[in-house]
Amino acid sequence: MSPRTVVCSLPGGRRGRGPRSLRPAASPMPPPARPRGRVPRVSRQMALAVRLQDLLQQGLIADYASLARLGHVSRARISQIMNLLVLAPDLQEALLFLPPTEKGRDPIHLGQLQPLAAVLDWQEQRRRWQELWGNQVHRTLSTDEGC
Repeated sequence: MSPRTVVCSLPGGRRGRGPRSLRPAASPMPPPARPRGRVPRVSRQMALAVRLQDLLQQGLIADYASLARLGHVSRARISQIMNLLVLAPDLQEALLFLPPTEKGRDPIHLGQLQPLAAVLDWQEQRRRWQELWGNQVHRTLSTDEGC
């Protein structure tokens, strides 16, 4: 694919010969509020798995070994991340949209999801997800109440 140049004329123009002056906007918009906390690591890993799968399907990357070399990680680590794609679609979506972690550790990590991904039945995955997520929420709430 070669670079392309687009040329078009825009309405308006410069009038007069004086220097250009910048006018402030009529009502400057305040910067958007930054969300509190950070995106959980497993959410970022899920997004990475989706992106890597896309690269593989497009043929831009040959295989997992190539991904591992490019990412400076082991092939086993790539497999662990790519295993997230075996989860039911609604669980993948739930991972992508986990609430931000405001303090402490993330409520769910990749190691907890590996046994879940080993189960091929999506209904069983959902049942186990409810157990895992319910336990994590309960553990987080009880930890917060103790502070």
